Amino acid sequence: MWIEAEEVQDLKPGQTIEVDPEAKAYPANFSKLPSGDYSAMAVLDTNHDYAYSGLSGGDLRSPVKQIGHLPASQGTIRLELDTVVRNPKIEAPDSVDVIHFISPALSAFWGRPIEMNAAVVLPPSYKSNSDRRYPTMYWTHGFGATFPMIVERQARSFVDGMASGALPEMIYVLLAEDCPGGTHEFADSVNNGPWGKALTEDLIPYLEQTYRMDAKPSGRLLNGHSSGGWAVLWLQVAYPEFFGGTWPTAPDPADFHSFTGPDLLSNPAENFYRKPDGSPWMLVRIQGKDRVSLEDFARQEAVLGSYGGQAASFEWVFSPRGKDGAPEPLFDRQDGKINPDVAKAWEKYDIATIIRNNAEHLRPLLQDKIHLTVGTIDTFHLDEPARLLQKTMQDAGIRAKFTYLEGRDHMNLYQEGLMEKITKEMMAVARPQAATGSTQQGSP
Repeated sequence: MWIEAEEVQDLKPGQTIEVDPEAKAYPANFSKLPSGDYSAMAVLDTNHDYAYSGLSGGDLRSPVKQIGHLPASQGTIRLELDTVVRNPKIEAPDSVDVIHFISPALSAFWGRPIEMNAAVVLPPSYKSNSDRRYPTMYWTHGFGATFPMIVERQARSFVDGMASGALPEMIYVLLAEDCPGGTHEFADSVNNGPWGKALTEDLIPYLEQTYRMDAKPSGRLLNGHSSGGWAVLWLQVAYPEFFGGTWPTAPDPADFHSFTGPDLLSNPAENFYRKPDGSPWMLVRIQGKDRVSLEDFARQEAVLGSYGGQAASFEWVFSPRGKDGAPEPLFDRQDGKINPDVAKAWEKYDIATIIRNNAEHLRPLLQDKIHLTVGTIDTFHLDEPARLLQKTMQDAGIRAKFTYLEGRDHMNLYQEGLMEKITKEMMAVARPQAATGSTQQGSP
């Protein structure tokens, strides 16, 4: 797939934009298209969020047009933006409350009201048992998910799971972590703002005042996948006395000695695209076989947009702010050269380094609270930093559970009842006296 992009300003209806075949493109300029038969589509990314979620409401698009053989002698190829993309109307199930909470901490940072979005899934017995309190799972999503997707899909899965008895009766709070920069991952950041503070000091206290939750650490339990897995791992380590346990699955790298390959902590800094022997760092593997390199991934993302993509999202969370007001890039998108000063600044978010440097303090606070699951052939090689983190935890004398599911990748990890297993373990923390049952209910 070839992609070309240009920034346009003040586009009027009926106006024509000529796209230069030498404009920014992936994998190369369109002037270098090899001979072949092609189809094409044009998109106007009005929200500047295509790099994060693809087409979204308000974007304009053309039909997919069969343009035949290229190079061709007919000259200009015309694509007409004749369709407005509409966001589907999402209706929450009856037992789901949709929360749009204005955070004082985030609003103070940005100088304008900033919302935190969440879907609160209430257990079937909640309305009929007014004196009962419930433990709460705080769940968050991976890169690319949006709040409407959470309400439409994930909330429904928790509703159905409790109705069938597959999941225990808890309150499930589904947290949105998408933002203009990508995913903020509930980390306090000079670019995104104090999202960790906002969650622990603003949103959760509000929810605990509004709903009958166990307002104590054993009733605040964390689960998330991929970028959401990193977020819930970060929250447990950053706020070890606030949360009672975390169950991250296939988290983004928690040891920057293997940031899906490159060692960001090495001195001198490694190249983000190439290993010391010159071979490429591979990012995506399918059925255990490497298919896409970090370079291919990053260069394609750079064409899709200057922010909102996965690499840029990490920079919005971890990087210092540059003189231009944007996050400083970790690496040069053309040659993969890592900026050692930026890499050094990222260390404050390296979970393994935090544990090593604060082992005496964290040891009693994190005992038996981290339960990490990842596939042995994770699509993005995330089993590798997980094994490094496991060794760090062992060396620090912190008991933690690391589970490597044989033959599972990033996309099929939850098959065969992983969520049921996780929630059963959560109930054993929240209700230890009733740990013999898999679907124990809330308590008075």
